[in-house]
Amino acid sequence: MTGGNNRNLLTYETLVHAISGAAGSVVAMATFFPLDTVRSRLQLEEDRESKNTLATIRELVSKEGFHTLYRGMVPVLQSLCASNFVYFYTFHGLKLLRSSRRQSAGNDLLVASIAGVINVLTTTPLWVVNTRLKMKGIGTSGEQNNNNYNTLYDGLLHIWKTEGLQNLWAGTLPSLMLVINPAIQFMTYESIKRRVSASWAGSQPPIMVFFAIGAIAKTIATVITYPLQLVQTKQRHGHKYPELSPRAGALQLLFYIIKKQGLGGLYKGLEAKLLQTVLTAALMFLAYEKISTFVFRILLLHRPHLR
Repeated sequence: MTGGNNRNLLTYETLVHAISGAAGSVVAMATFFPLDTVRSRLQLEEDRESKNTLATIRELVSKEGFHTLYRGMVPVLQSLCASNFVYFYTFHGLKLLRSSRRQSAGNDLLVASIAGVINVLTTTPLWVVNTRLKMKGIGTSGEQNNNNYNTLYDGLLHIWKTEGLQNLWAGTLPSLMLVINPAIQFMTYESIKRRVSASWAGSQPPIMVFFAIGAIAKTIATVITYPLQLVQTKQRHGHKYPELSPRAGALQLLFYIIKKQGLGGLYKGLEAKLLQTVLTAALMFLAYEKISTFVFRILLLHRPHLR
């Protein structure tokens, strides 16, 4: 299983990283899902006042009920599991292929970018359906948005048949541009982790160290790329700007928002996004490290030759 570079993508090690990353992301997203709901509502509802996260949660619960905070959670977790499996598998597989070269931030950035492109091209349809399911029954300007589907599979078929295959990849351009987000995140995480691990002189750092490193890495990546994330969400769901074509491009949307709302409009919902992504990423990396360490220990007991 481990002989030759061409076969490194199929090792137990790569599979363990992929499963651990997918499981960690599901645990983290399930824990902080209401924050993702707040982020979506602030990004998509033009008439919603940009309040702080706690105030928005209280408002949603009082007007729509507690259940609205978890609308669309199951398909999101399904998509996140698939997406992170692809990303972690590709990232760590490519790192193994380049293992003969010295590990560096530049190498991590390159590998993370390639993994991100592969992830975007394979999983964008899942996220298009997810964005619509999350806003089911809620229009971006108050009107009803009743999609005739409740699952990922039905949503994929519905959009394909009624809107065309190309709409399943709506927002792909900003998504490809947003590859820099996880690339920066993983580059920062791996760089800090190498330095911290080295300072522990061979012993395992406390688990909360990984939580802190994950939080720092995601904060940096999110602040840099948030305007693109805002545009991506609007393209996936469908914007409600009458002056713009329904198929307006990423740059058109960016300039329109700046014109109508100023630069601040590009960062509407940033507080909720930071809370959600930073806490989710931090918990994901913590769970990922714990799960992968546990699984590797079990594998090494039965297959000592794996590492």
